Amino acid sequence: MARLQLQFPEDQYYYRTQLNVRVTEINAANHVGNDSMVSMISEARARFMFEFGIRETANEGLGIIVTDLATTYKAEAHARDQLLFEVGVMDFNKYGGDIIFRITRPADNTLIAMAKSGFVFFDYQISKVVAMPPEFMAKFPQANWLPN
Repeated sequence: MARLQLQFPEDQYYYRTQLNVRVTEINAANHVGNDSMVSMISEARARFMFEFGIRETANEGLGIIVTDLATTYKAEAHARDQLLFEVGVMDFNKYGGDIIFRITRPADNTLIAMAKSGFVFFDYQISKVVAMPPEFMAKFPQANWLPN
């Protein structure tokens, strides 16, 4: 049994994208390796941010930094599988929040993995964590807030 249990509210997913598993993402056990899944999650995050007009890197100094990543694996994925990444946000705080992921294989409706990645806003010009911009908050009105 996994030590982590990741479950997220359905209304917190805002974006969907598909990625195909490449042969180079398969490990010696003949399924997607952890390192490859982390890369695929990062790609899904980048697509999500781009879709919502959010720069991950310095935009007039402001960007985001990923602070952590938790992933639970539910099933194997293999070469040439098409995976659906559903992406959302939740657990906002003054400086950032969590980006959430549900990864499934639509061909057989199998849940492959769940993941949660923390992030904060960072001003690269002054090298300091800064408050979440109001324009970011406005893009996700359903996102919950954690108490200070």
